[in-house]
Order: sequence, then structure tokens, then C-alpha cells
Amino acid sequence: MSAQKTLLLTGASRGIGHATVKRFSAEGWRVLTCSRQPFDARCPWPGGEENHIQIDLGDPQSTIDAIETIRGKIDGRLDALVNNAGISPKTEEGGRLNTLETDLRTWGKVFHVNFFAPIVLARGLKDELSAARGAVVNVTSIAGTKVHPFAGAAYATSKAALKALTREMAHDFGPMGVRVNAIAPGEIETSILSPGTEKIVETLPLRRLGQPSEVADVIFFLCSPESSYVTGTEIEVNAGQHV
Repeated sequence: MSAQKTLLLTGASRGIGHATVKRFSAEGWRVLTCSRQPFDARCPWPGGEENHIQIDLGDPQSTIDAIETIRGKIDGRLDALVNNAGISPKTEEGGRLNTLETDLRTWGKVFHVNFFAPIVLARGLKDELSAARGAVVNVTSIAGTKVHPFAGAAYATSKAALKALTREMAHDFGPMGVRVNAIAPGEIETSILSPGTEKIVETLPLRRLGQPSEVADVIFFLCSPESSYVTGTEIEVNAGQHV
């Protein structure tokens, strides 16, 4: 019997992250989750507190310090790292923060969570990923390629940078046997949907919202042997919103 595979997932508590926990757990993987909050006993996945790492991805030192904690839990091998955590601050009224209104500290926080944390984690765990000939999946966004009516400028540019980082990481990690890809979700039915999303949905070729489980399926594909010759690419998961 083959050894149980291990996934490290950021942003696990809701939406796409929650669906990803369920998808990998159903396939028999051990899932390590990361979030700013301590473990919540109400979370319904196996392993519980033992598989949770408290980490503030907006704080560079916290992210760096967490590497040793993660190492202590994975026994020299990490089969997959999914960088799903992302923040998209809004105005006080809940509106879009554009390039003219976004405070520099807000830019910095968004980039720390959405862009710097993925490379800090991957670089810090490169030996463990290499030992497993593992995979990294960076979750980008439709907002990384075009101005979006709801996603702020800091969020959008951080996701565009993450797409470019995926290419660079694929080049650098490839010789270690590690594949690095990205997925770019569009309008997915989660708790963070903005009012007015239905107007976007009317213009999509498939004319419907995506389900978190549909995104999780693509993430799982990119971490599985079925995608063993795929690296450095970004898969659009958006009902054709990019066409």
C-alpha cells in the first residue's frame, strides 16, 4: 500500500479552500490547513487540530517562522502545496478600491498574503516538495488579466504578479522534479460574491456561476499524476469569461 499523500493548503476555511479540503480528503490525502485563526473544532475534516497551523500570511516573519512548524508535521515529504489564501480589501461602503484610493500599507498587506506568502512557503519547503516530486498550485483570478467591477487594484495586480511568479517558479523548481501551475477562477458561488455578480453571469458563455467543487477538481488534477507533464501554466476556471 502506498504512503498517504500530504497537502498543505492556505485559505482553507471557506469557499474554494473548503471544497479543496473535502476533495483531497475524499481521495485519502492528509490535509494540513493554515489560517490566522486557531483550529476551530467545528471544522468537519479529519485530523483536526493536529493538522492545523496558525499563521498570519500578512506578516512576513509569521510566514517564515511557520516553515519549521510545518516541517515538524510532514516528515520530510510534501506532495502538494496549494496557495489559495487571498485578501481583497474594500472601501468602507464595500466598494472597489482603485489605484487612486488604495493606501500603501493596504497594497503591502495584500501583496504579502496574495503574492509573497506563496513563494516563501514553496521556497521554505522546496526539499520536502522535491522529495515527493510534488506539485504547487497558485490560485490566481480572472481579475489578474482584466479590470473587474468588484476586485480592487491591489488584489488584481497581486494576482497578475502571482501568474508571472508561477512561470518563474516552474522554471526554477522543475529541475527538482516539482511542477508549479496556477488556476484562475472566475465567478464562483461563495460567501464573498458581490451584489451585481448576476449581471456578469448573464454574459458568460456557460451562463452560470461556478461551484467551489468544480475549482477543487481542477486543483486536484494539477496535483495528481494525470497532469505529470504539465507545469508553468494557468488554467482558466471561469465558464469562458476570458474569451
